[in-house]
Amino acid sequence: MIASNPGNSLVGPVLNPERQRQAREYARTGRYLSLAELLLAGTLLLLLVFGGFSERLIGYFNLPVVTTAVLYFLILITAYRVITAPLGYYRGYVLPRRYRLSNQSLGGWLGDLLKAGILTLALGAAVVAVIFWLIIVQPQLWWLFSWGFLVLTSLVMSVLAPVLLVPIFFKMRPLADTELKQRLERLAGRAGVETGGIYTIEFSTNSTTANAALMGMGKTRRIVLSDTLLSQYSAAEIEVIMAHEMGHKHHRDMLRLSVFHSAILLFSLYATSLILEAVIQPLAFSGLSDVSALPLLVLIFSIINLLLSPIATSYGRRIETEADGYALELTDDPAAFISTMARLTDQNLAEAEPNRWVELLLYDHPSYRSRLAYARRYAEFRQSVNNDLR
Repeated sequence: MIASNPGNSLVGPVLNPERQRQAREYARTGRYLSLAELLLAGTLLLLLVFGGFSERLIGYFNLPVVTTAVLYFLILITAYRVITAPLGYYRGYVLPRRYRLSNQSLGGWLGDLLKAGILTLALGAAVVAVIFWLIIVQPQLWWLFSWGFLVLTSLVMSVLAPVLLVPIFFKMRPLADTELKQRLERLAGRAGVETGGIYTIEFSTNSTTANAALMGMGKTRRIVLSDTLLSQYSAAEIEVIMAHEMGHKHHRDMLRLSVFHSAILLFSLYATSLILEAVIQPLAFSGLSDVSALPLLVLIFSIINLLLSPIATSYGRRIETEADGYALELTDDPAAFISTMARLTDQNLAEAEPNRWVELLLYDHPSYRSRLAYARRYAEFRQSVNNDLR
């Protein structure tokens, strides 16, 4: 329950103390589980590389390099999923139900897990096949051509996501509420932003959380609002959320994020190639195309990306803050903005005031604390401007 503060709406709604206690527990448990999964993955890769298990396993194959690489990848990812299955079950099914974030049945959860697993295996196998083929035909520049392939694949997936991938897990339909649709379209008209369509995504069958997103590219671009959001938030609050998503469109954030993450990926692949070439022979591998070195490649690439992740999360927070600013300017309703963020924080069981270091290192969205402070600064600035004009 979120209570209001009649004296000053900009003080911020009162967050539910019990939900925030649960949010801290949930976040802490999630971090422990992530650390455990990270340690298990690292241990598995280190054993394969330095324990000689990778070389012995590859010895059982007598197939072309690319085929061997794909089969080895499928074995590795399957083994990892089996090893981490208890953690995955606890994180993905037990915890969300315990904290009332999910109402999905075990069968439904397993079905979604199977679908996600098949997609991961198919896409991962294709990536591994292309990378090892490029290592064979372009041993000096495999990292550059691999980067081009991955960027192209990412763009295709972004285009197809709203029409092909998301419907695998959720039903999506055009927004049916005519009055609300017209209100949101007027908002888009004031902003001069072409939305590409406003859609409802059916969260309520599986989840109690609320969310919104800008999905797709080109003709598939659309703003998506969850039904859990549409059924529980006021029109003013939905306008704030819509304005935030239009901020992403106005600032061309899909393009900006694509360019940014492509640059991170290019650096990661290049650094991986340099380190791999330096250690491949000292570690007794026959060369870059030695399939038994696949765990080493994954280990190096993963460590580099882990070290770079704070840069990525920092940029994500910047993008989201700019979209918040756009929403505040477009709606000029900081009270609705604050109430929306408070409701989302409690409903989605997010920590309102995480540890500063945790937010800096792990959060790709600003915390409620940060968003509240930003909205207050905006309100104070607007008030000072109004006073100067009197």
